[in-house]
Amino acid sequence: MCPPRYSTLAGEPLPLGLSADGVRLRCRARFCSAIASILKGRHSSQSPSTTVKTASQILNQHPILSSRIGLDATMSGNQALNTNSKVAQHADLAISVRGSDWYFAVSAIMGFSTIIFMGMSFTKRESHRLFHYITTSITFVACIAYFTMGADLGQVPIQVEFPRSYDAVSAAGTREIFYVRYIDWAITTPLLLLDLLLTAGLPWPTILMALLADEIMIVTGLVGALTSSSYKWAYWVFGMFAFFYVIYALVIDGRKHAAALGGSVQTTFQRCGVLTIFLWFLYPIAWGVAEGGNLIHPDSEAIMYGILDVLAKPGFGFLLLWGHRDIDPAALGLHIREPGQTKYHGPSGEHGGQHGHLGAGRDGAGPSNGV
Repeated sequence: MCPPRYSTLAGEPLPLGLSADGVRLRCRARFCSAIASILKGRHSSQSPSTTVKTASQILNQHPILSSRIGLDATMSGNQALNTNSKVAQHADLAISVRGSDWYFAVSAIMGFSTIIFMGMSFTKRESHRLFHYITTSITFVACIAYFTMGADLGQVPIQVEFPRSYDAVSAAGTREIFYVRYIDWAITTPLLLLDLLLTAGLPWPTILMALLADEIMIVTGLVGALTSSSYKWAYWVFGMFAFFYVIYALVIDGRKHAAALGGSVQTTFQRCGVLTIFLWFLYPIAWGVAEGGNLIHPDSEAIMYGILDVLAKPGFGFLLLWGHRDIDPAALGLHIREPGQTKYHGPSGEHGGQHGHLGAGRDGAGPSNGV
């Protein structure tokens, strides 16, 4: 039998169809009845309803006694799992209240970072806010995703390929897979790459190919996580091929273009690129021990992915925007019009197109992401 998400006060599995709150309320009622029986013996003149009311008052007036037996007088704390327990099907092996608390904590970190990044954007001219807006979007999407996971929504139970014998994941028939995590990654990881590749001044064809490879990597990871058989590892391999192309775009193409620009551009790209590559190499390992191999509990999975995402999104964002404080987007080939400006005026007096993008000069020199 699979280990239940909750247990009774005695450590026994919950009765089928009864939530943890139901157990607490049932125990509370029995406890009050027991006290009522004692009081009735001492005060036989009291009516049964008065006796039970008196017993309940005794319990409410002694919170230490109530907490000792696990019967809080009022419901408190994180009730997300209980509230959403009937929203959808739930797996045998799923997050506990501790996992839910952690997801909500990460959501708060993402939300706070979003506010900070948006505030930082207001210190820049509108034509210099591109990287701030991209980075703000990353943490905002992640904030929503982690709130959803904390509420135990956006998930589906999947039959595990490898049942394990040790306590953390023992006898798990189905495991909770958060598909909302992959929706988050499908939106945020291309934006992360866009931040990096635009910083290096890469041309649009190279950027678009890297973004496509990134999307393939995320989609194959999702399909693999939702697959119960050994075929899931084929999708892991497909995803790794796409991942290696992303690494190639960063290490070879990106480093070459950033080195040509030099200065703050090269320094910022190298710092953010090294951080991203290091962290992204850990994600396939995390997938292998969590969704893939069923080696760790979903609570441990939550902690692992949460730490990685905090470093890869808010951590990356602060590092990137700090590096961009002295970088002019025009130096990266991003010629964006100022408000009210009809045409972009280049450094030599050239006039750009109607959309304010200026390409390379006639001899092809100079970086350009323009069209």
